[in-house]
Amino acid sequence: MASAAEQLASNLNFSTFAKAEDLKKRLWFTLGALLVYRLGTHIPLPGLNPVAYAQAFQNQSGGILGLFNMFSGGAVQRMAIFALGIMPYISASIIVQLMTSVVPALENLKKEGEQGRKIINQYTRYGTVLLGALQAYGIAIGLEHGNGVVLDPGWFFRLSTVVTLLGGTMFLMWLGEQVTSRGIGNGISLIIFAGIAAGLPTALAGTLELGRTGALSTGLILAVLVVAVLVIGLIVFVERAQRRLLIQYPKRQVGTRMFQGDTSHLPLKLNTSGVIPAIFASSLLLLPATVAGLGNNTALPTWVTSIVAALGHGQPIYMVLYGALIAFFAFFYTALVFNPKDTADNLKKHGGFIPGIRPGERTAEYIDYVLTRITVIGAIYLVFVCILPEILVSQTGIPLSLGGTSLLIVVSVTLDTVAQIQGHLIAQQYEGLIKKSKLRGGKRGR
Repeated sequence: MASAAEQLASNLNFSTFAKAEDLKKRLWFTLGALLVYRLGTHIPLPGLNPVAYAQAFQNQSGGILGLFNMFSGGAVQRMAIFALGIMPYISASIIVQLMTSVVPALENLKKEGEQGRKIINQYTRYGTVLLGALQAYGIAIGLEHGNGVVLDPGWFFRLSTVVTLLGGTMFLMWLGEQVTSRGIGNGISLIIFAGIAAGLPTALAGTLELGRTGALSTGLILAVLVVAVLVIGLIVFVERAQRRLLIQYPKRQVGTRMFQGDTSHLPLKLNTSGVIPAIFASSLLLLPATVAGLGNNTALPTWVTSIVAALGHGQPIYMVLYGALIAFFAFFYTALVFNPKDTADNLKKHGGFIPGIRPGERTAEYIDYVLTRITVIGAIYLVFVCILPEILVSQTGIPLSLGGTSLLIVVSVTLDTVAQIQGHLIAQQYEGLIKKSKLRGGKRGR
């Protein structure tokens, strides 16, 4: 039998959306916030020579700067005030999340509920300021070492760069929190999504232009588009896939009344780690090329240039290491964000149990066993989605700017946003049903 939420969801239609005034306000606020973000990515950092910087970025676009440029919506390419983007906040969040698993004090805060979560969020903000300041200072130093990139090098330029870039990151962090509370949710994810999606029209137009000039055949372009649609379908299927463990609750007596035992499910996502493994793997593999490019390539030892060449996009060693790192981080991050022992303890505390499994330690072992098996499938899926664009680029020469990582982010955020909108519509319809029932009750009372 379908649940009440499922029945409400099946009754949603355009008229329900038309009546959802609160949802419309949230959508308009979200669109306005994203528009402000896109405007900020076009405001350049003061004190730069745009021609010299464009040439310097072109030489470094194949390294980690290209990855940051994708996440920042082109702000790094223009060295705008939002060039740092939201990445310092994401890095700080991951670091704090790692520390909650190894530092007992933070682990206790995590278990204190809402109050503990607020304190951890405050620590994340402090970490964002620290990481953002360090990265902004590093960018200022790197720009000064560029060939004529900075018009007037010195401490004033460094200080103004740190203040401007750090202020941009803090503003984006605040903007993301506002979208989460006053918009349709997932504010940080939507900012990253907007940055990636902003480059799609240009990439598509460039590919079509190559087809028009004859550099690429029409059949090859159509084949790549079909593959892209199939991969998107695969991402949607896997990201929504769950392994549900049946949970039973025994009969309970309240006063003189006996309540029947209830059943529920413990959902385990097939891809628990999300897109984090792909981001980590990409950053680690692009780091050597970026560090090597900061210096004079002619002064580098032969073995260093050989390593950098072997770790280039499309190279066999790069793809093997890329896939291995994605698989490793898939298991590592899953173990970090999901603790089977805590889940088993919570089930035991509330009287729930998995049929045929003894509560407590045996339940934790069983959950860990199931989670490990589905993580194998999730890791294979992540490796496939991220490696396939690399193979297409190396074999066909099509300049795919939307790689596996960005494709995962775009589809995942789209799915989450649709779920958020549907949740608001269900809440709107549920409130309408309650009001109708109250009105009927009032008429009967009269």
